[in-house]
Amino acid sequence: MISMRCLGRSVPRQILRLNPKLPQRTLSTIRRSSLLQQSWKGAPIARHAAFSTSQLAREKEGQVDQELSAKVESELRIENETRDSESLPANIQEFLDNSAFELEDIPGQEEVALTRTFGDESIRITFSIADLNNVDQEEADQFDSDPALSDEEAADAAETNVQSGGANTKGSINQGRTKGGNFAVAPEDSIAPSDRAEGSYEDPTGGEGGPQEPSFPARLTINIQKASKGVLQLEAVAQDGEVMIDNIYYFQKPELADAKTAELDWSRRNLYTGPPFGNLDEDLQVLLERYLDERGVNTSLALWIPEYVDWKEQKEYLNWLSNVKSFIDA
Repeated sequence: MISMRCLGRSVPRQILRLNPKLPQRTLSTIRRSSLLQQSWKGAPIARHAAFSTSQLAREKEGQVDQELSAKVESELRIENETRDSESLPANIQEFLDNSAFELEDIPGQEEVALTRTFGDESIRITFSIADLNNVDQEEADQFDSDPALSDEEAADAAETNVQSGGANTKGSINQGRTKGGNFAVAPEDSIAPSDRAEGSYEDPTGGEGGPQEPSFPARLTINIQKASKGVLQLEAVAQDGEVMIDNIYYFQKPELADAKTAELDWSRRNLYTGPPFGNLDEDLQVLLERYLDERGVNTSLALWIPEYVDWKEQKEYLNWLSNVKSFIDA
């Protein structure tokens, strides 16, 4: 048997000697190849799957998932209980039924638009529910920056009655308008109900619903466009039944009024679009306010917008809670 093995090994060498044209492998090449083959043959072969599909492996790794899901579900339940209805409240729907404006509201988006035509003009008013959250954050930041404000709030309320400005201000005379659109009323300026003229009494509780709180300021962007004539754009604030204009611009190119690209935004910045509204002549300011009022930008709209923002924000918050819970439970 050994001789046969020797014979098998010697046969290739004899062939190489008989045929010198065949290339001969060097010893180093033979050894190198054998070493590589041995290392490759010695590599272990995996006999198991690279991942596990067992039920234990598919379990959630988080330890607070169930607790967080229960908390979100509790928040959802509370919000649904305090919510009157999924449909629009009667006062909000009544405005839409009797107004020339058409509502554009895309679920899941913050911005809302009202559109209408007035003669040869196309009017578009946009506002955002983000203003409601911004007001809450600004108030929180104010108290965080000065903790003494929260301690002195009760004392200040007793000494100074701060009320919302405008024709709805109750029980005050000698009013001075502040920067924020409010009236600071000193105690000596308040008139007792018994001292008022007959027929001028107003319920200090604001009726059955209690005292009326001032609404939050909703920022409006009003675009009035005429074909081939450009856009007149006004920035305003709707609060407590008033529309207060901050700025007025004119753009010859309509696309600059709502610049959606960096190039358009840069072109808009280099334009002279007009002075601040407060720097205009008072008579001109009054006429511009009447100009808006004639186009439906009036007290009714200023009262409706904060109500709609509050309703939509709650609706979007409920949808957000549902989406978060679905993600956690998935």
